Amino acid sequence: MPLEEIRPWLDEEDIPDRLPCLIAPDGTFDLELNRYFLQVHLMAASENTQAAVAYDLANFFTFLWRNRQPLGCRSWRDATSEDRAAYKRWRRTDVNGPGVKGSTFAREVATVNQFYRWAVKRGLIAQNPIEQRQARHRAGRRPTAELTPAEVPRDAHRDDLEWLPPHSYRRWRDVGVRGYLGTGLRDRSFRGRNASRNATFCDVMVRTGLRLAEQASLTLFDVPDVQPHMAYRRTRLPSAIAKGGSGRKIYVPTSVLRDVWDYIQFDRTDVVERARARGTYERIEDALIIEDPQGALLPPDQLDGRPIPVGALRPSDRRRLLIRTEQGLEPAALWLTESGLPMTTSGWQTIFDEANDRCKRRGEALRCHPHLLRHTYAVVTLEQLQREHIRELAGMSAAQRTTYEMVFGDPLDWVRRRLGHQSIESTLIYLHTLNELAMETRLALVPTDWEKADYSLAESGADDAAVELVR
Repeated sequence: MPLEEIRPWLDEEDIPDRLPCLIAPDGTFDLELNRYFLQVHLMAASENTQAAVAYDLANFFTFLWRNRQPLGCRSWRDATSEDRAAYKRWRRTDVNGPGVKGSTFAREVATVNQFYRWAVKRGLIAQNPIEQRQARHRAGRRPTAELTPAEVPRDAHRDDLEWLPPHSYRRWRDVGVRGYLGTGLRDRSFRGRNASRNATFCDVMVRTGLRLAEQASLTLFDVPDVQPHMAYRRTRLPSAIAKGGSGRKIYVPTSVLRDVWDYIQFDRTDVVERARARGTYERIEDALIIEDPQGALLPPDQLDGRPIPVGALRPSDRRRLLIRTEQGLEPAALWLTESGLPMTTSGWQTIFDEANDRCKRRGEALRCHPHLLRHTYAVVTLEQLQREHIRELAGMSAAQRTTYEMVFGDPLDWVRRRLGHQSIESTLIYLHTLNELAMETRLALVPTDWEKADYSLAESGADDAAVELVR
């Protein structure tokens, strides 16, 4: 179809801009298949979630097309339970396969299962190729008739959560991102021109717990002013850019906020001026322009005839949002590339990969990815809050403890709200991590030479031997 005919066709079929689509290896576009992305919950999901669903489905459908008989003819409509089993072998155990982790494969199975359940409901296929079982219900909850995929990998649990202690994070950041040597001196061979921007981005992430897509979508209007007398500045993450619409209060340390404003006033200003000189912003055809830099409001004629606050804009609209200033146009996006345009999540992923490679070259056994910084924030913050919470409760009576917790709340729930989790069960994994750390600390107190003790369980009796072991 010619390019000039694509837009009218998309409008006619009610397919929104920037919505993912799946195209078969032979170039065909299956309209029924791609209507899956028009469901309300997917259209309201973040762009990262939409892309993740599309990639998981594309992996399975491409496997069917290229590897299952008859080759080149096995469509998603013809998938069987045997195809599903073959896909599992290839993804997990085949020496020529990707060897994905259990948690990754469990997510892929859940995605494919949701698609086929939708396809069966719409009458597009007769049977779901993903085998089902009765969903187990937790204690205290009513039994459910809901079905769930039968093959959840045994290693799909997330108890082995990865995070970095603060000193390890700083070392990863300084060596991998800022270009320092392990000795603390600057590496003269380092050529990273955006080290300050990148380090500040990582510091914001590890101190606020924001997701990568959430932080990458921030604008200048989301950055609070520095208040020197305050240790933290509270601001709000807009629901339009929060995963699952979980808009929430976030607390930014003043020390980190100062670095953000230094970036805005120096590095960011420099790239904006150079982009203006090249006429970059005038060439953006579908730009949304804020005429009043203080208003944070789009004029009513730019979208659907009514004024729109910046806080209501989705990430895709924020990337084309410009502010008209006395010096000229500039992006509203906070984090900009060398060309003066908004950074993408894939661009940030590349920066993390490069930092990991640099740590490896410098002999530092440290690796980090964006979500690991979110885990780090949760574990460190919960540990500090729990420690103080327990100290305050120690000298109280039962009634006083109840009153205290009613007034000040539970640290676990506070962290839940900062992370944007809908359920406390999603946050419990961080409490489990603290439990594991506590046990590791106690384990270190076990005498290293206990097996050399000169006694016999048979001769002294179990109880006496246990006393001797403690000594």
